[in-house]
Amino acid sequence: MREIKKKNQRVAELIKTLSKKKERIWKDVASRLLKSRRNQSIVNIATINRHANNGDIILVPGKVLGYGELNKKITVGALSFSKEAKRKIMNMKGVCLKIEELLEKNPKGSKIRIFG
Repeated sequence: MREIKKKNQRVAELIKTLSKKKERIWKDVASRLLKSRRNQSIVNIATINRHANNGDIILVPGKVLGYGELNKKITVGALSFSKEAKRKIMNMKGVCLKIEELLEKNPKGSKIRIFG
């Protein structure tokens, strides 16, 4: 396995963990996290609201921002959340998880949709 050069130790460890999983979804997320920070995904609440359905599990290999409105109860796993995004998801009785927590709760990666 090649050396992972990331300043953020949490991200480096997460990439190593995801790369070892045999499910394709986790390998895909690991490869997306290997991109430079400048090229990582940034997804707004409005985009999630437009494309997600009630009860969906959404994975953002980057940051979720709070622009827009949310009117669906969803579970969102991401590298990080803005305070406003977290507040809007929680107000709709949704769940905000770090990618590590989502991996722990759903190791097979079933019914997860990747945004970004």
